Amino acid sequence: MTEALSLVPKAAARQSMKDFKSDQEVRWCPGCGDYAVLAAVQGFLPELGLARENIVFVSGIGCSSRFPYYMDTYGMHSIHGRAPAIATGLATSRRDLSVWVVTGDGDALSIGGNHLIHALRRNVNLKILLFNNRIYGLTKGQYSPTSEVGKITKSTPMGSLDAPFNPVSLAIGAEASFVARTVDSDRKHLTEVLRQAAAHPGTALVEIYQNCNIFNDGAFDALKDRDRAQDAVIRLEHGQPIRFGTGLDKGVVRDPVTGDLEVVSVTADNEDRILVHDAHATSPTTAFALSRLADPDTLHHTPVGVLRSVVRPVYDNRMADQLDAALEQNGKGDLAALMTGNETWTVTGAHHVVDR
Repeated sequence: MTEALSLVPKAAARQSMKDFKSDQEVRWCPGCGDYAVLAAVQGFLPELGLARENIVFVSGIGCSSRFPYYMDTYGMHSIHGRAPAIATGLATSRRDLSVWVVTGDGDALSIGGNHLIHALRRNVNLKILLFNNRIYGLTKGQYSPTSEVGKITKSTPMGSLDAPFNPVSLAIGAEASFVARTVDSDRKHLTEVLRQAAAHPGTALVEIYQNCNIFNDGAFDALKDRDRAQDAVIRLEHGQPIRFGTGLDKGVVRDPVTGDLEVVSVTADNEDRILVHDAHATSPTTAFALSRLADPDTLHHTPVGVLRSVVRPVYDNRMADQLDAALEQNGKGDLAALMTGNETWTVTGAHHVVDR
């Protein structure tokens, strides 16, 4: 008789970054931002204290989706856009696993858009890393769902006409319980966001701005350049005033008339109006407003960090409770009886016979 699977992940002996590196040659273009994200994840995972057989990476299609090959854990390189659906099945049937999804802006937001938003609204116990380079890299430089209007690419030689998705806004609108944004080159910030995502019960979406140095090089220079970043990046910390800029001379306030958020120069007269970031607010209203501050073309005033982290019922646990309740009420299930129901039809030639 097969013993039931334990729902408690196996604890691991002391591990290091090296333990999570597979024997596969990493094949991304030299200088690709994916290398930095891979190193950050491999360096962070030992902190979880989980055996490698209790960690799974599921990816879709795209440059970032090679990720599972380079992790010495279980993994699956799945099909275009369907990684959240496959990971949902895995997470709900194997609650002893730590399930991670690696996807790109094209994979997640184009063909995979519905799978992504339904995983978020259900609050399945998944950690979704969305690599956003604002371009299709694997297929050689076509515009993606996050490319800015007017983007000149191989598929839009006269400029893109599409308004881009804001992945963070989309996630908050789908009632995601954890939404964050970080940048590939900021190892310290990226690692801290990963820590918080891993600790969150339910779906955690982390958008990672990632540079494609071949087809969209410099897309995020405004957030990385030392001289420009202080005025461009709004670093969010729960419980802290939302201030940024050289000498923290800029801040975010709420317009008393429209209720919209706006950036102001901090003065003695308005300092008491500066918003204090509340990532745990029940209402997603302010988190959504923060996500809309960034200019989609210049990325000026881009919030990074955890925009939202709230507690909601986890889909996996609720499904398990239903199964336990059904088992308690009805005893051991009969799959054949469930499939056939109360009536079956036997088809013989041109005659239909009803068996009751």
